[in-house]
Amino acid sequence: MRLFLDANILFTAAHNPKGKAALVIELGQAGLWQLATSAYALEEARRNLALKFPEGLERLDAFAQSLRLSPDAADADCPPGLPDKDCPIYRAAHACRADVLLTGDLRDFGFLMNDRNKTGSLLIQTVADFLNER
Repeated sequence: MRLFLDANILFTAAHNPKGKAALVIELGQAGLWQLATSAYALEEARRNLALKFPEGLERLDAFAQSLRLSPDAADADCPPGLPDKDCPIYRAAHACRADVLLTGDLRDFGFLMNDRNKTGSLLIQTVADFLNER
């Protein structure tokens, strides 16, 4: 199974190494599933950590080494209603053939959560929902 990690998942894992997002990364590093993200998501997480919790930057850099970087498939369509700023995340998740896009962004991705019919078979979930199904 391949998981695509949104910027807020990367940020949370780096900021809270004992939390669920960090657990997902730890289990991925142990081989339970494949982990992917994009340069766009990684840079957003890095920028936000630098502003809010710079002590998390070292952790982000450490686990970023185990993440596959997926390109943005700029020519792919995004679901209607998804803000432009989130389209690179959605497209990169599709480009790497992720099974699940993990995000905590309920405001922008909420209407797509747990509904593969709206996402071209990509499952979009929070970390909690994902872990509850395992």
